[in-house]
Amino acid sequence: MVFGVTGCIAAYKAVNVVSGLKKVGAQVFCIMTKNATKLVAPMTFRTISENPVVTEMFEEPKQWNVEHIALAERADLLVVCPATANIIGKVASGIADDFLSTVIMACTAPVFFVPAMNNNMYENPVTQKNIAFLTSLGYRFMEPDYGRLASGKYGKGRLPEPARIVEEAVKILVPDRPLDGMKVLVTAGPTREPADPVWFLTNGSSGKMGYAVATEAQKMGARVVLVSGPVSLDCPPGVERVSIETTAQMRERVVERFPDSDIVVMAAAPVDYRPEAVAGQKIKKSGEHMEIRLVKNPDILLDLGKVKTKQVLVGFAGETENLVQNASAKLAAKNADIFVANDVTQAFASDENEVTFVFPGGEARRLEKKPKAEVARQILLEALRLKKARA
Repeated sequence: MVFGVTGCIAAYKAVNVVSGLKKVGAQVFCIMTKNATKLVAPMTFRTISENPVVTEMFEEPKQWNVEHIALAERADLLVVCPATANIIGKVASGIADDFLSTVIMACTAPVFFVPAMNNNMYENPVTQKNIAFLTSLGYRFMEPDYGRLASGKYGKGRLPEPARIVEEAVKILVPDRPLDGMKVLVTAGPTREPADPVWFLTNGSSGKMGYAVATEAQKMGARVVLVSGPVSLDCPPGVERVSIETTAQMRERVVERFPDSDIVVMAAAPVDYRPEAVAGQKIKKSGEHMEIRLVKNPDILLDLGKVKTKQVLVGFAGETENLVQNASAKLAAKNADIFVANDVTQAFASDENEVTFVFPGGEARRLEKKPKAEVARQILLEALRLKKARA
């Protein structure tokens, strides 16, 4: 994505827009007009975007040949924020006399203007004519907000809130958002059951499958809550992560979020048993044997299946044998809508997964080995299909 900043006092707010775009996974390359650099230092945008910032038409290229053309071709979206009356007028008149206007003229990707200016300038018939003309050519515009302006007066011309700008940009970039407006709850990773302050029971789940589901759900437009055990993975951009340690903690957090959820994907691998007693101090080594009495943990999926109403409930069956048979039995016992059966000896820590979808009534559909991101999208599409069938 290319992000153009022009010489409006609202340029300082554009820093938060770039930050928001980075948080949802965008790769952002910033261009600043000469006037914009007098309001915000280029180093600020360079730090936030983690990429070089272009400020001059003929400065030494940093990493592109014929730099304005390369940037224009690289863009899948060009955002101009804030967009002054000047840059809008230049583009409407076919003028390309600085780096930003030249990139806009050479760009074949969608161009998204976010105007910000004095209300009289915005309402000026020339500005409105230019906006209408560019809109007719396919350029995108976001209306400014009404509010207090830099002049101290109130009127229409204020830059919209950064979060709204990010949301509109994402909608242009990813028009196919089938989960838009839905709430998706995902669990991921292992849990840990302490025996003392040092020792604990756990398993080898990497959390990659659950994190892939959370990532894809967010890309598909959902509001996503990820209840995660301890893993070495970064939280997907735009996803709310709730970190837990034990199975009981996972159950508590999931039960809290369950009533408001539309789709629930239980991709975590919670530990089935926990030590009956947790020692306050480290258990000392003594003798050749040590016995720890274990008690059963709550079955979170079973508990959810008993109280589900509108939710589509997806469970995972990590097995080492008889995948479909075991998954079918769990599906019926836990009142789930879909079970995803996979061989845990192959899936743990891998970036790929080969799964079989198991549905009520005995239907099973095998999905060939694919990257976990693709498997995650298929899981969500199957859940959405069932959701729509109930509507």
